Amino acid sequence: MNNFGLKLASLLLALSTLTGLVQAQELNATVKINTQKLQTADPRVFETLEQTLREFLNSQKWTEDMFDNPERINCNFILTIQEERSATSFKADLAVQSSRPIYGSDQETPLLNYLDKEVTFEYEQFQPLVYTKNAFNDNLSSVLSFYVYVILGLDYDSFSPLGGERYFQTAQEILNNIPSTVTAGNPGWRSMESNRNRFWLIENLLSPRVRPLRQAIYDYHRQGLDLMPTNIDQGRANMALAIEQLDKVNQAYPNSMIIQLYSNAKANEIIEIFKRGTLTQQDRVIQIMTKVDATNSAKYRAIK
Repeated sequence: MNNFGLKLASLLLALSTLTGLVQAQELNATVKINTQKLQTADPRVFETLEQTLREFLNSQKWTEDMFDNPERINCNFILTIQEERSATSFKADLAVQSSRPIYGSDQETPLLNYLDKEVTFEYEQFQPLVYTKNAFNDNLSSVLSFYVYVILGLDYDSFSPLGGERYFQTAQEILNNIPSTVTAGNPGWRSMESNRNRFWLIENLLSPRVRPLRQAIYDYHRQGLDLMPTNIDQGRANMALAIEQLDKVNQAYPNSMIIQLYSNAKANEIIEIFKRGTLTQQDRVIQIMTKVDATNSAKYRAIK
């Protein structure tokens, strides 16, 4: 092969490799850090951290699957600094949101809308964040990686029955890899601290008692929402059947975190969709949702 041929082959290989790297990216994550409560730390440190988080989430290869750019999962990570423990140690709230497209439309549907109020971390400017499978690097990397795999699991569950199992298992592995010396000073990882934290989130998602809800995530999205652009009545009927599973899971696992998590993400959507449902559907959806999401019962009565 002549020099021109070698150069052309090298260029094509480089382009192929670059394309593969782009396809490997699973997330289209936006990151925002709120620092209004800072008193001593330099805000420029958090400008650097914001960019570091964005690169960490969007450049990491999280799965073995290949994603084209339009397939990347839209998600938001909003870190609000609540306390300066030292010049390099902080406590924050982390809001995590994700969505997926509705097939045959230009709309998206929320899958996750969760606020974690127990995020603690150490950070010095220009410090890298690293995710290493089966190893602990630092608490912030672990928290973010944990939620990445929850996002992936919910997304895959919405496209195939129980399709997110391996990603939920990876999130559990991240939790299990947190050293006891770390969990002692960094809340959110242990069962005894709360019944609404990272431990219980992944426990719920992997619990056999919650499997009907995970099947319902598929039925609600793939057999319901994705069908509505072509058959709105059948799509809504399938969504009503999926909501029935919430009641069953609530009875099998009372006060489970996952029911509230699902309700937080889907409440407004459910209300708007079933405002146009049959009277029977409306009555049943109101009955179920006011039971499983009692604090928002007044909202669901707006269906009728």
